[in-house]
Amino acid sequence: MKIMTICGSLKFQKEMMEMAEKMALDGYCVLTPIYPVSNNLNITDNQLKYLKEAHFKRIELSDIILVMNVNNYIGESTSLEIEYATKIEKEIIYYSDLIKN
Repeated sequence: MKIMTICGSLKFQKEMMEMAEKMALDGYCVLTPIYPVSNNLNITDNQLKYLKEAHFKRIELSDIILVMNVNNYIGESTSLEIEYATKIEKEIIYYSDLIKN
């Protein structure tokens, strides 16, 4: 079983969760970002740093990253994740390629 980390803008949370479910049913162990669920949570800069570090650790643990480029959108943070995954020689697949099939 391959480990997959989903990367992408949190504005596509719904699509990311749907794809996580699909990929899990296809036999992947899926790691996702932490999605904001608390309405009045004031996240500190230090906490944001922890969340970013944890996501990069997920990429390290993964065999593959799935980039959720919904409407071909790739933001700055996702671009950094792609660069990091490339640097550590992880396989990269794109949402836009999967939905064509």
